[in-house]
Amino acid sequence: MDANRNKVREMSIARTMERLRKNNMEAAFLPSAQDVVPMLRSMLEENCTIALGGSMTLVESGALKLVKSETYRLIDRYEQGLSPDELRGKFVEAFSADVFLSSVNAITEHGELYCVDGTSNRVGALLFGPKKVIIIAGWQKIVPSLRDAVDRVKRISAPANAIRLEKDTPCVKSGHCVAPFCDDRNLMAIPTGACDAGICSNMIIMGRQPRKGRVSVLIVGEELGY
Repeated sequence: MDANRNKVREMSIARTMERLRKNNMEAAFLPSAQDVVPMLRSMLEENCTIALGGSMTLVESGALKLVKSETYRLIDRYEQGLSPDELRGKFVEAFSADVFLSSVNAITEHGELYCVDGTSNRVGALLFGPKKVIIIAGWQKIVPSLRDAVDRVKRISAPANAIRLEKDTPCVKSGHCVAPFCDDRNLMAIPTGACDAGICSNMIIMGRQPRKGRVSVLIVGEELGY
């Protein structure tokens, strides 16, 4: 990356981390994806119980491979052969985990985390239950505002995830949300009935946290996930 553009990126990351900390979240910058696994090893205790939010970032960073190690007790949502009831049991069990490991769809420079979910087990555990939450996110998920976070989901996160999950949604066909532009009066602004097979069921904004340090955000200096 051009040195001047990189300087602008560094300032954006620094602003974001400062405001995350003001919102009672821990924040750290990792220069590359290769730094994720060593950082997680330093943060995770042996034999701790770990649950996961669905995330390509966890795969691409090596985090998923790490937590499948015998060192940890994994509530494995990816276990082969799970029935729908067994999978739901894993999601419910996640609320009692020591650590919930996930990514988010966007991080604002105001120090907010923005996340949109279909099944919503991920957003539920982000908000309540697990003793600690660790978020891993590529630097490209930083946006100036909540409005930009919504636009990012509509034009990048949701279409890419819907394609990955083989959903029959308008965004799979067009590459963007059926309502591609943010409406300030209704942030997601998906017309009722326009996307019945969609994965954008619930949206959360995580601002100032009541318990300091429960949420840690690791911002990686590479593009990871959607």
